Amino acid sequence: MDLTERGHGGATPSQLNRLLGLADAAAPARTAVVHPVDAVSLEGAVEAARIGLIEPVLIGPAGRIDKAAEAAGIDITGIERVDVEHSHAAAEAACALARDGSVEALMKGSLHTDELLGAVVDRTKGLRTDRRMSHVFIMDVPTYPRPLFISDAAINIAPDLATKADIVRNAIDCAHALGVPEPRVALLAAVETVHPTMPATLDAAALCKMADRGQIEGAIIDGPLAFDNAVSPEAAERKGIRSPVAGRADILIVPDIEAGNMMAKQLFYLAAAQSAGLVMGARVPIMLTSRADGRLSRLASAAAALLVARRQKSARAAKQESPA
Repeated sequence: MDLTERGHGGATPSQLNRLLGLADAAAPARTAVVHPVDAVSLEGAVEAARIGLIEPVLIGPAGRIDKAAEAAGIDITGIERVDVEHSHAAAEAACALARDGSVEALMKGSLHTDELLGAVVDRTKGLRTDRRMSHVFIMDVPTYPRPLFISDAAINIAPDLATKADIVRNAIDCAHALGVPEPRVALLAAVETVHPTMPATLDAAALCKMADRGQIEGAIIDGPLAFDNAVSPEAAERKGIRSPVAGRADILIVPDIEAGNMMAKQLFYLAAAQSAGLVMGARVPIMLTSRADGRLSRLASAAAALLVARRQKSARAAKQESPA
């Protein structure tokens, strides 16, 4: 499934098209589309359904959904709907469907991210697991030869060490589902040496030791690394860094939300990057699409959610089959 070339003049198919290709063979994920009362969210859900990525369940005020579909000329005939009064009720209903296994993923519609995530993190009615939730950007950077995962640039503001460990675990799980069997994880800081006065370097060193002791598995982890020597073999060589991660990182773990947000936006606007994104660590993957996202980004996020949902289903089946 190759929907488009790079949107900025390049001729090489993007890493996001690679995601769509990986999702080709999987059955669509039954997905709660939360409060899709505008043309953008309806178009994204309907097109993702048309190409076999999701089986949508539209949750929101039925009258507003119908009105938005009619105004935009979108045919939603035959798509299952759950009629609720308002956006908050839509978020709660989506979580209820995910808790009982009726849907395998959530897709944000026309409501604030905080409203959706507020329902997701509710301790009695939400979708919490033993992990902290975190957001993973899946970036296609034209100058980088592989998909680049960045976390967390959207949810955890100033994560402590325990939260960072879950951010790393969630990013590793996402990379595994998207076809990277042993991702190289760079724990970013301003420098590549441990400084007692720089907390990001101390956290990076602790996370590396946790990986050494088997507390974080499934990846090759190193840090602290500065951004340049995480992604550039030349920069790593100039600084004499000997590391299986330096210059070839698949996953970049940022110190806090401000660093992650600025990094992602710099890549979007200065490096012509495109992205998909998921919230990981909940019972189901969550797509936080925004009005600014392009068509390919929306579809790639749906493909990523499908791949994560399928991996989660396989893991649950394997757990049930294993002897107690």
